[in-house]
Amino acid sequence: MENKIIVMKQIKPQNIFLFLFFAIIGFMCMVPFISVVIASFKNTEDLFRGGFNMSFLNENLTLSNYVHIFTGEHQYFTWYINSMIITVIQVTITLLLSASVAYGFSMYDFKFKNILFMLVLIQMMIPFEIIMIPLYQTILTIGLLDTYMGIILPSIVSPFLIIFFRQYLSGIPRDYLDAARIDGCNEYSIFIMIFLPIMKPAVVAMGIFTAIGAWNNFLWPLIVLHTSSKFTLPIGLASLVGPYGDNFKLLIAGAAFAIMPILILFIIFRKSFTEAMMAGGIKG
Repeated sequence: MENKIIVMKQIKPQNIFLFLFFAIIGFMCMVPFISVVIASFKNTEDLFRGGFNMSFLNENLTLSNYVHIFTGEHQYFTWYINSMIITVIQVTITLLLSASVAYGFSMYDFKFKNILFMLVLIQMMIPFEIIMIPLYQTILTIGLLDTYMGIILPSIVSPFLIIFFRQYLSGIPRDYLDAARIDGCNEYSIFIMIFLPIMKPAVVAMGIFTAIGAWNNFLWPLIVLHTSSKFTLPIGLASLVGPYGDNFKLLIAGAAFAIMPILILFIIFRKSFTEAMMAGGIKG
């Protein structure tokens, strides 16, 4: 009993306020997700009548929407696989190249280093909409229109990831680099065998961010892709609703089911994600 009293005395009022504040913010962030999940179990009539809401009482909840996903005649899983392929390739290439560039900026001294890093910062400030048309002309010229590489190529190096990885690497002693050179390792082996394992929390965290961006990317794939069988999941779901027809049964359930890969990815790697976020805020 005395221990409980001591613990209660140690809890400050401002900590209780912060806990309640962030709990409310967290719940507000979860409301759209919960609403979509609940709506995915409603039939079209109930959805049009009540809209998206948190109510699941006195509703005709049904599994027919998900049955339609797995048994209906549609291209949903084709779009799903397309998004998976693009996401896996883009995440792998982007992490490797961005980490390599950040490693060079952090561990080496070379001419025009500060100027080049300033260009990376400037590039991060440029909105995508400004370079969208020249980028489209480039993709058209090199013949990558309506291809997966046309989507992946403009995003294979991320300025944000370069800055984050450089910040993370700035807290790692350069003695590792010197010791590896003394042991006879070449520069590529040092990066792949020594620094990449050390960077694992940061790589995992940025891998989740990159995967979310690639999985949810809508505008650029919409511009590049023209063939229905090559559509990614966001484009495919958007194509279900039009002036001449709709398929809300597949749209709502498909949108809820599309959240699963990113949710599973975050649950598996949440520990490394938290470690990277804390390290990124402390180091440097």
